[in-house]
Amino acid sequence: MAFPTRCLYGLGADAFNPDAVARLFKIKQRPAENPILILIDSVDRLDGLVERISESAQAIMAKFWPGRVTLVFKASDKVPDYLTAGTGNIGIRLAGHPAAAALAAAVRGPITGTSANLSGQPGCHRIEDLPPAVAAELDLILDAGPLRGGRGSTVVDVSGERPIVLREGVISKKDIFSI
Repeated sequence: MAFPTRCLYGLGADAFNPDAVARLFKIKQRPAENPILILIDSVDRLDGLVERISESAQAIMAKFWPGRVTLVFKASDKVPDYLTAGTGNIGIRLAGHPAAAALAAAVRGPITGTSANLSGQPGCHRIEDLPPAVAAELDLILDAGPLRGGRGSTVVDVSGERPIVLREGVISKKDIFSI
């Protein structure tokens, strides 16, 4: 399904349904060796998904969640390899759009939050910009009208001792390290 996130449309599936996630990879033409991020509806959902939440991760979450920042944690052993691509790490973001949060709440767990595009192509902030090859394969499209667009989330690896900004997005590296 396509659904709205904070600034772009995403492709969602129950993250713990291997067939649904495999279908999502096929639709996006995404290589299986690329990990996929998940969205949660509540910080409480981190329990069981990650090995630990460092003090720096807690500070980043308190300041910048929901939305805006994707944190890469050391995944718990309950997180399937098809989400981590065998890296042992999982990218997680607290859903920044009410529809995305409602979807995660409805499945009572994480949903995939990858952008609604073909792998390597730009994301879309309007449903009419969804690639036809992607749209034709979806069971459901939730059109919330034009989204804000712009830069995606900042991705910060918090799996080690010190946070590492992997991708600077809507939140600057300076702002991440200022807290």
